[in-house]
Amino acid sequence: MPDSILIQRQAGITTLTLNRAQVHNAFDDTLIAELTAALLDCDRDAGVRAVVLTGAGASFSAGADLNWMRGMVDASEQANREDSLRLAALMRTLNFLSKPTIARVNGSAYGGGVGLVACCDIAIGVDGAKFALSEVKLGLVPAVISPYVIAAIGQRQARRLFINGEVFDAVTAARIGLLHECVAPDQLDAAVERSLHFLAKGGPLAQHEAKQLALRTGGMTIESCERCDRDNAALIARLRVSAEGQQGLAAFLDKRAPPWVR
Repeated sequence: MPDSILIQRQAGITTLTLNRAQVHNAFDDTLIAELTAALLDCDRDAGVRAVVLTGAGASFSAGADLNWMRGMVDASEQANREDSLRLAALMRTLNFLSKPTIARVNGSAYGGGVGLVACCDIAIGVDGAKFALSEVKLGLVPAVISPYVIAAIGQRQARRLFINGEVFDAVTAARIGLLHECVAPDQLDAAVERSLHFLAKGGPLAQHEAKQLALRTGGMTIESCERCDRDNAALIARLRVSAEGQQGLAAFLDKRAPPWVR
């Protein structure tokens, strides 16, 4: 069975590739654990100057894995809270990584996949990619990714997209701040290389401090995110075991409309 994460190191650049193309790089417990561990290794390695995060196949990440979601239906509120905290720790690790990070968004991103994009310092995506924060369609909310998505696109856009769950394109993603660049597929690698070229000109310590300066000035610290993560994990756990959440998850897994859809 292939590893959930492929790791490639070259000239100070570590590329982490989500390697579950058969399920559009959807999250499960293994992917979350392996990606968190890989990011922590990059953080500790003085030889790593930058990290590129991308997906195998046609998608960046479809969010939650179908089998993982089946497990949510029967899990207790406590188990759901612990599950959410692991995902929250992944997002927090990526967001506060001491090295510059680039999201190479090779295809569509949904739910938690949008969270990964928002947590990266630089996000470059192909013009055919689609995005959605569609959790409300399941009777849920994008809880643990919310601090990072709101920091990327602002509260006004987040309110709209959190509530209506609509699919939006890469041009819109760039306009609202989720992507920094929207390029043709054959230009994606060149655009990433341009960003890496400019990153190579900066001092590693200065880049680390510049990143922390931007986060701190914007009101985001590890401590504030840890507090927020606990609250958000409790929220999503409560919603998953609620009547509406159970109905929404069951409807999604059965490929039918939930009862609130008229």
